Amino acid sequence: MEKILISACLVGDNTKYNGKNNLSDKIPLLLEKYELVPFCPEMEGGLKSPRKPSERVKDRVKMSDGKDVTKNFEAGAELALNICLYLGIKIAILKENSPSCGTHKIYDGTFSGKLVNGMGVTAELLKRKGITVLSEEEIDTLL
Repeated sequence: MEKILISACLVGDNTKYNGKNNLSDKIPLLLEKYELVPFCPEMEGGLKSPRKPSERVKDRVKMSDGKDVTKNFEAGAELALNICLYLGIKIAILKENSPSCGTHKIYDGTFSGKLVNGMGVTAELLKRKGITVLSEEEIDTLL
């Protein structure tokens, strides 16, 4: 069965900045066809849940209190890539709008709730390395 890397919050793990999750109702359907490998780059990069929200501006990621957490995000992205390479994963389903996992949209860095076109740190690295990156909104393309 083909393995897919998936944002841990989408399978119900409480890894979001606010200590909650983004459980997708499509998980049971995915599990019929794929082996899911849950991963949270932010947690694996050394951040805790709950934590202050973070947003990406260009090549930096900062928390709402101004703390630069770019290194955490980059470390998590590298670990995600290593897992994909080690397990032969060619597809990742990531959480849209996230500073790590956003595939099409991310918040603009002002903490005002405004979305802009862009990718999260992990999504960008995986795509650059040839892994197909989809958001949870595109799960139906795999079913």
